[in-house]
Amino acid sequence: MSPDLDTGVVIAGLDLSNRLYRAPLLECAGDGPEAVDRLVDELEPAAAAGVGLICQGTMPVRREGGRVAPNMTHLASSDRAEELRELTETVHDHGARIVAQLDHGGIRSLETWHRPYRAANPGLKQLAVSRPPRLLGLAARAGLLDYDLDVLSTEGVYDLAADFGRSAGHAAAAGYDGIHLAGSNMGIVQQFLSPYYNRRSDEFGGSFRNRLRFLDLVHDEIRDRVGDLPVMTKVPVETAAPPLVRPRLSLSEGVGIAEHAERIGFDALAPVVGSTFWDLSLVRGEHPEQAWNDERFAADYEAVFGGRVRARLVALANRLQATHYDFESAWNADFCRQVRETTSLPVLCEGGIRGRAEMDSLIGDACDLVGVGRPFYAEPRLPARLLDLDTNGTTPTEDPRAVCESCNNCTIPQVAGERGVCRTPAVMKETGELRQAGAYERSSSDERDE
Repeated sequence: MSPDLDTGVVIAGLDLSNRLYRAPLLECAGDGPEAVDRLVDELEPAAAAGVGLICQGTMPVRREGGRVAPNMTHLASSDRAEELRELTETVHDHGARIVAQLDHGGIRSLETWHRPYRAANPGLKQLAVSRPPRLLGLAARAGLLDYDLDVLSTEGVYDLAADFGRSAGHAAAAGYDGIHLAGSNMGIVQQFLSPYYNRRSDEFGGSFRNRLRFLDLVHDEIRDRVGDLPVMTKVPVETAAPPLVRPRLSLSEGVGIAEHAERIGFDALAPVVGSTFWDLSLVRGEHPEQAWNDERFAADYEAVFGGRVRARLVALANRLQATHYDFESAWNADFCRQVRETTSLPVLCEGGIRGRAEMDSLIGDACDLVGVGRPFYAEPRLPARLLDLDTNGTTPTEDPRAVCESCNNCTIPQVAGERGVCRTPAVMKETGELRQAGAYERSSSDERDE
């Protein structure tokens, strides 16, 4: 019998109750004393509603720098690890598992594009794999980006990899069940892998094999500190980039990265199709008209981007991207399928997956686990509607679906430091009706199983 969403699975000894995971999102919980309480508030509902695995969103591996959005929660100290134990224990109390995603944004970081952050941290430079590509250099000369680069020396590369390892050790001490490396979404791991960004002449640049060496190094640093704890990574390709952008990571190179990741000891892979830029290829869907026109955030957008004109230019670029990156159901599935055919590792598939029937069709074909991201902003207890259909009194033929419209009104305000929540009236109305109807409550038999 073929597995479905309710079928349990083991990843490197990690026993998961089902094959649904909460994909990494920006929690924007901050770095202050309230951070852990906010993380519990955001992540516990998914665990209580029955999700098998939570991939907590990106956690910077350094106290300063490397953040890709405001109000991120770093994992660069043992003190933070001790605080986060409350979160992991809460998730475990509901029978779910949680892994910590680690990252450094490199030239995607706040110090490149967020004017108030740059003003508050005038001595902070962007860590860069190489000098920025010509197109980004033109954007900087036009005043849309601010570059004050610290191109990593060979010694600096080793130091950064060690920071990934130390943060992984803190995650293990905090009780996380595994490590999730942010190997795509334009973070510094992808920047090392990408021929578009990596033009180094030392051991970490040049040939495809050399561009893999940072991934090797980070894996080894993490493994040295977490032992047998599962370690997974996202695997990027850049085939969604504009056609004229060259060179870029091809599909065959992406499959090669996956095969190499298996050889060096990663335990699971999450293949991701994206661009060479931080654009709507990462969150495909509608242009977030409502979010850009929301007067509550207008002054913040102007401050972040350096004035009204620049904010409008960014909004215009966002609109143009939306015409190129239309929503596509399960847009990573084909890449996932190829990785699953060429490796023996569990494959995690996310990106535009909304309905239960679609999830069941992907499992055992394109992937082993199915991830959902933005819909959790609208429905924190979404798993209660997708899992255990028979015990919840729902017949499988009803094909429950997330109510998320992929309108992206949840994502744009995050550049101003707002938390990720649904702000679309029609969606909020539907979730309210579902809540009143008890759709997010689990059956008594489910709760007895926890």
